[in-house]
Amino acid sequence: MHRGRAEHDAPLSALADWRGAVSGPLRPTRRTLLEGALIAAGTTALPAATRTGEPDRAAALLWYRQPATRWTEALPVGNGRIGAMLFGGVAQERLQLNEDSLWSGGPYDPVNPSARETLPEIRKLIFAGRYAEAQALANERVMATPLAQMSYQPAGDLLLDFPHLPTAIEGYRRELDIDAAMATTRFMAGGIAFTRRVVASPVDQVIAVHLSADRRGAIDVDVSLRSLQDHLSIAIENADTLCLAGANRAENGVAGAIRFAIRARVLAEGGSVSAMADRLAVRGADGVTILLAMATSYRRYDDTGGDPIRLTSDQIARAGTRHFDTIAQDTTAEHRRLFRRVTLDLGRTSAADRPTDERIRLSPSSDDPALAALYFQYGRYLLICSSRPGSQPANLQGIWNDSTKPPWGSKYTININTEMNYWPAEPAALQECVEPLIAMVRDLAETGARTAREMYGARGWVAHHNTDLWRATAPIDGAQFGLWPMGGAWLCLHLWDHYDYGTDTAYLASVYPLMRGAALFFLDTLQTDPVSGHLVTNPSLSPENVHPYGASLCAGPSMDMQILRDLFDRTARAAILLGRDPDFVAELQAARARLRPDQIGHEGQLEEWAGDWDMQAPEPHHRHVSHLFGLYPSHQIDLDRTPALAAAARRSLELRGDESTGWATAWRANLWARLRDGDHAHRILAFLLGPDRTYPNMFDAHPPFQIDGNFGGAAAILEMLVQSHDEDIRLLPALPRAWPAGSVSGVRIRGGCTIDLHWRAGQLSGAVISASKRVRRIVRLGRRHFDVTIAPGTPFHLTDAMIGPA
Repeated sequence: MHRGRAEHDAPLSALADWRGAVSGPLRPTRRTLLEGALIAAGTTALPAATRTGEPDRAAALLWYRQPATRWTEALPVGNGRIGAMLFGGVAQERLQLNEDSLWSGGPYDPVNPSARETLPEIRKLIFAGRYAEAQALANERVMATPLAQMSYQPAGDLLLDFPHLPTAIEGYRRELDIDAAMATTRFMAGGIAFTRRVVASPVDQVIAVHLSADRRGAIDVDVSLRSLQDHLSIAIENADTLCLAGANRAENGVAGAIRFAIRARVLAEGGSVSAMADRLAVRGADGVTILLAMATSYRRYDDTGGDPIRLTSDQIARAGTRHFDTIAQDTTAEHRRLFRRVTLDLGRTSAADRPTDERIRLSPSSDDPALAALYFQYGRYLLICSSRPGSQPANLQGIWNDSTKPPWGSKYTININTEMNYWPAEPAALQECVEPLIAMVRDLAETGARTAREMYGARGWVAHHNTDLWRATAPIDGAQFGLWPMGGAWLCLHLWDHYDYGTDTAYLASVYPLMRGAALFFLDTLQTDPVSGHLVTNPSLSPENVHPYGASLCAGPSMDMQILRDLFDRTARAAILLGRDPDFVAELQAARARLRPDQIGHEGQLEEWAGDWDMQAPEPHHRHVSHLFGLYPSHQIDLDRTPALAAAARRSLELRGDESTGWATAWRANLWARLRDGDHAHRILAFLLGPDRTYPNMFDAHPPFQIDGNFGGAAAILEMLVQSHDEDIRLLPALPRAWPAGSVSGVRIRGGCTIDLHWRAGQLSGAVISASKRVRRIVRLGRRHFDVTIAPGTPFHLTDAMIGPA
């Protein structure tokens, strides 16, 4: 992700100011989700290692002694589709609201009509070494029109004003229970104990707020809605419901095409509810429930004909028949169906007794292994809350955004950031949460086919380095950032991973055409390097990094070649598994053999470009480490199979440095874990969890906020404990000395397996591996290995006696 524009849009000083602070082809549609068709399927049985009792509640809490004063101190709730940020204010509570399909603009086709005729000249210039000229020509005649995409938008705010609350407050505490999916604020005022609870229900498709007090008639509250969107109207219906309706904004010359509605119903227990201008006033109530529904007219990237007024009315009507406690219980049960699949214990010290913001602020100088475990589980919580079947995928900020001009549009940056959002999903047993990403790739294959045809004259489909709600696939922002044709190819590797972990051949058959189309595009567009004879991409770039010749554009950067090796391999394997396209498989294999190989430079580093340019590049500590894709998330570079390349990757990491932006720091932690250097990975992870890269609410700090670092950090923690590739399972490959004892359960492994393991004194003390079908696996522990066959119902137990002394 490039830094240029966002540095002007985002409050970069906020962090410094605080420092002193579903597999298978069938899936729910957006309409069925909005109409409440997602009913909880019951709680999944927990792995054996977790069935000893309820988990430690304190280990799943973020808590604070004061209200939030900044957005990055507020606490997130979400049901995949709608979300809120809670500030925990006393006299006024603010719920900042989002609905995942409320973006700027409308359907548009950004392909530049002059691109296709210009590309041959650009290719000639690049092969001639005239990179700056090629880049200037690309900026003039190839880039998307408009040059920028649409932005994710805030829906509005729900404001709760408490006009008669005593000013003297005692015993204040706000918390987010990530196991129960509930945010709670408690305090004493005038001798009365007040409690406010909030959940975002995936079952009822509402956000539900409950206000209570330990004295009858003690609740007075004014309820109002506001929004920054266009063409707003507010109506009061049936004397107990606010309805805010409006339209989205235009952006970059693309007219707004979305209508939206926010509906809030106020249900008082005792007391009265009355209309007061554009708000509802509750007086003398024992308790109050507020049900909040949000919807837009968006149905898919080419259809905005939905009816948000009817949808929100139906959602409120259904939820209004249910008590808050029932809504909350069902929310918790559905959340725990996913959340409790995986447990993690890294040990606990007294540092874990502090409020969360203090733990983050003091983490550089304290021993707090439980903070890493909380960070891991918080990442899982955030993914559950921002990406569920039928929703949009998690964007750059998940589902939470308060700005009409968010950093980088809070969209989908698919040259690393969107992919990183889903790195932990499969191993952390959140496979259903990947479904929105798969659905987006299906859309991109449609819009990307038009881009491939009109821009490149090619078959198949292509997506460049960003996309948005409207599934735009042309290159944006400037050639130095956007003329990178690999975004769709990388996303297709997530399609394969979803199969590789779940082994559902019906699902594989449903996504094979997407993978085939992505590969077909490159069979048509790869160019023969006139010097080496290798096949290379041209034009392309190593994401967002400038090489020594005054430009980013080049031919055949290492990352492209690594992605294509995986894309061709995975697509060919899928075809063979499905018994399809033998001639196409042969084409893929022949093309793969001609791709430019990885090379080692004169400083012992893995070369980022087709030449040995790394040591002359103007940004030696660049945030992207794109040329190390082959080490992680890919498995092409391996300490045992390719030791020379692994050593070169290590040298590149040393030259690049450990500390970078939030997401780039998380990537480095994963890379060091893949090199099996647990202490180095932990040192980077500690920086990620500290106040320079983590906000008080545990959101990742790029800065500004980007959620990918949360997910990348969660993936790194698992990568330090378990790694799997093909038939290999590697146990505790990068266990740091900072975690001498602990356990993890419910981790998914490629091939339909699940593992529980525990360790003490830095050594494995036991492991249990189960499988959904009969498989053969090689279990590796240090230099030892165990060749085992695992069948359903007969898990493999690795015991103390088998492990023996270290």
